[in-house]
Amino acid sequence: MRAMVIETFGGPEVIQPSYVHPPEPADTEVLIEIACAGVNPVDWKIREGMLSGLFPHEFPVIPGWDAAGTVKAVGKNVTGFPIGDRVYAYCRKPKVKFGTYAELVTMDHTAVAPMPKNVGFAEAASIPLAGLTAWQSLFDAANLSAGDRVLIRGGAGGVGSLAVQFAKHAGAKVYTTARKANHEYVTSLGADVAIDYAAEDFVDALRKREPDGIDLVYDAVGGDAQQKCYQVLKRGGMLVSIVDAPDEEMARSFGVKTAYVFVSPDGEQLRRITALVESGAVRAPVIEEMGLKDAAEAQRRSKAGHVRGKIVLKVR
Repeated sequence: MRAMVIETFGGPEVIQPSYVHPPEPADTEVLIEIACAGVNPVDWKIREGMLSGLFPHEFPVIPGWDAAGTVKAVGKNVTGFPIGDRVYAYCRKPKVKFGTYAELVTMDHTAVAPMPKNVGFAEAASIPLAGLTAWQSLFDAANLSAGDRVLIRGGAGGVGSLAVQFAKHAGAKVYTTARKANHEYVTSLGADVAIDYAAEDFVDALRKREPDGIDLVYDAVGGDAQQKCYQVLKRGGMLVSIVDAPDEEMARSFGVKTAYVFVSPDGEQLRRITALVESGAVRAPVIEEMGLKDAAEAQRRSKAGHVRGKIVLKVR
């Protein structure tokens, strides 16, 4: 099968096209014929070796953890996934080797879900990793509920695009940071207030509107500005990060809770997201399609930042 592979850690130039032996599903796995693969920041972090201490790697590595496609085959213990059904999945495995920048991928059936019927493969490929990240952060880690006031840092990105919608659907008041050019986009997703971080300090902006502090900061950006997030939280509030681990000592000094989330595959949660998309309550992030052969350039752009929504690689 066609795939993009890396033989060693390095820059984007190490991503090269190749032909590799196609995988076969184990007893509990689904074999997915991939139509589109989502591009995520974790992809270039893997390529640069930044996660080599967290997960075992075996070269050659096929990058990519997002897939949308059709069921090609199933293992002998798998039911409920007819051949030809349109499915999607967050395809992180215990070992980093067989990813989704390829024509085929296998994944345990518990991580696979039917695609929303009202979206195409490209839109679907933008959802699994980002959607599950936002879901597990807001609901599993933060227990977000109606009436909560939340700041989502990076509302125009892949995770942020879905986090804004999930939070709004849950009944929260949603603040988000985004460049001015993305304000119309994030407000269309449901953000109540968009703060231009390039023109206004988000701490000042929030203090004017919420002098008693807010319930939750969801940080999808990281960097030095994360230290300022504590200043906008009420005592007993919470900072959840998916980028940099929160500073526990600072959190204690402000009297707030913290959590760091690294997303896990979960087909049942993905089915709940599917239902929200099919109902019209949530839509896929805005996408830009590129060819599989353009994987290196896609990762360059992902690392540079400021991608609105998601980049998706068209495999077939």
